[in-house]
Amino acid sequence: MRVKNRKYKGFSLAEAMIAMVIVGSTAATILVPFSTGAQLQAEGIRRTIAANLAEDLMNRIVVTDFDSVISSYGIYSELQGQITDIAGNVITDSSYTLFGRTANCDYVYTEQESGTLPAKFIRATVIVQYDCQEMARIERLISR
Repeated sequence: MRVKNRKYKGFSLAEAMIAMVIVGSTAATILVPFSTGAQLQAEGIRRTIAANLAEDLMNRIVVTDFDSVISSYGIYSELQGQITDIAGNVITDSSYTLFGRTANCDYVYTEQESGTLPAKFIRATVIVQYDCQEMARIERLISR
């Protein structure tokens, strides 16, 4: 009785491993731009929120009476996670938990004034940080 050579159909272990390496590297190549895009989108969202927070605080400073700006916002700070709305309530939305903002306002004198009071201008600077990294800065000159 003669035994016939049977040919097994399918892949060998080596062929399957090579195919998995090829599929894995192709998938990684395709997915990397998507993860990078998601990171850039998240960064853009954080920068937009930071710009809005900076603009909000600057608007509060600008509408404050000129003689009260330095006493109210001379050195002003909202720590990370302690951002307040216009009514003074802490914003509890999780999107704002890593944001903090500071303001610094000081008098600016012209050459003719040379340090005499009252000054005609105040320089206001608002800085917004995300996770202790500066994300937005607005500077503005306010006049009487």
